[in-house]
Amino acid sequence: LYLEELTYLDHHGVRRKWECSRRTDGTGAVAIIALLKPSNRIILVRQFRPPAGGHVIEFPAGLCGKGEKPEVTAIRELYEETGYSGRITGMSRPIYSSPGMTGENVRIVHMDIDERHVRNRNPETAFDDGEHIETFLVPVGKIGNFLEKMYKKGDRLDAKVVSFARGL
Repeated sequence: LYLEELTYLDHHGVRRKWECSRRTDGTGAVAIIALLKPSNRIILVRQFRPPAGGHVIEFPAGLCGKGEKPEVTAIRELYEETGYSGRITGMSRPIYSSPGMTGENVRIVHMDIDERHVRNRNPETAFDDGEHIETFLVPVGKIGNFLEKMYKKGDRLDAKVVSFARGL
């Protein structure tokens, strides 16, 4: 990461400055909405995020490697963080989570997970060094209740997950 001071012209033609953070590789990220079938449960993860000062409930997610396609990142990250393997059913255009602070974009990747498949019966994670991630399998209709319970326990909530839940 690095800090950058941008200079731009506003809508009146006035030169302005803006501070932001950027990633040195600038390759973007993915967040995975993984639906277990046939049980109709969503995979959510909980991990400690130092900038948030606590544990955050999120979709499985990760940074795209240099030159790596988002589809490849999604399959890799879902397996590493949860042990599950699935099939991509859709992907968003790049979106921005905090455009006032960073230009980093994320793609929302939809995946279906066949929980009857042998590789998904007893999933084993492959965490990166320093990762410790808890996996939750939450019935789609109970995501709001789950998020409220976790918030009351002191966890933070990722905006993408809350937006998804509210959209249901």
